[in-house]
Amino acid sequence: MSDGEASAEALALLDTRQLRVLHETRYVYGAPVELAHHMAHLRPRNTPWQTVHDWRLLIHPEPEGAVQGIQESEDTWGNWRAVFSHARVHAQLVVSASFRVVVQPIKPWVADKSPAWEAVAERLRYHAKARLDEAAEFVLPSAYAPVHAELAAFAAPIFTPGRPLLDAADALMRHIHSDFAYRPQATSVSTKALEALRRREGVCQDFAHVMIGALRSLGLAARYVSGYLLTHPPEGQERLIGADASHAWVAVWCPVQGWIAFDPTNAVTPGLDHVTVAWGRDYTDVAPLRGVIRGGGRPVPQVAVTVEPV
Repeated sequence: MSDGEASAEALALLDTRQLRVLHETRYVYGAPVELAHHMAHLRPRNTPWQTVHDWRLLIHPEPEGAVQGIQESEDTWGNWRAVFSHARVHAQLVVSASFRVVVQPIKPWVADKSPAWEAVAERLRYHAKARLDEAAEFVLPSAYAPVHAELAAFAAPIFTPGRPLLDAADALMRHIHSDFAYRPQATSVSTKALEALRRREGVCQDFAHVMIGALRSLGLAARYVSGYLLTHPPEGQERLIGADASHAWVAVWCPVQGWIAFDPTNAVTPGLDHVTVAWGRDYTDVAPLRGVIRGGGRPVPQVAVTVEPV
């Protein structure tokens, strides 16, 4: 190996970040639960920019059926999902996920290499004998991020004629960040993009849904990304918003540069502070934990997330 190659490898190692993640969800039920079926999107995916190690999922009480009570599989987008059930009466549920991840810098996007947004929208538009790109399904409306005139009007002043797609997407991200207030109690997990747009407040999930809905309403492809943020940043770096829970951001499809991520909650391009878990059309596709129970009352989950450097 030459000195130049050795130096490049050393610099690459310096640019990586190794993080440890612990995500615990606890339900204390108001009444006994007789039967329960759950699905979790908690296992992060390996990507070109992150490698996952030491994945572990602990559930108490232990699930029943299948191998060790948990069935793991990949969904249509390659996300890991775990399905488990309880057929015995229980008063609480604790789901703990832990892992290490090595995160590398993502190659920065270049505005000059981004086509005009109208050209991308036309390419994604369905017509007879069209050759559809992989991103075409992410142009379609979904429950939380619909196609709507209000969302299109919100983005229209930014998406001026001929503006490069990624430049406009970056501007939209920054506009949402400055125009919306981050208020954890203002919305709920069931809040959809239109309501969040009208309220101009919410959490990372709402910011992401508004941006996705606005992009789709212009004929562009955008997907919802779930993950985590570094809870305790290195000394001298500012702590990002939303680091004490699951986080969410947006990826926009560009035919030249692929899927490019934007975090409207913090107005940053996701990098070494962001850990990717899963992606889909909106929150419902990749909810960390969801299920159907018989009994239990109306429990409120207690969620604790820690992301720290190793």
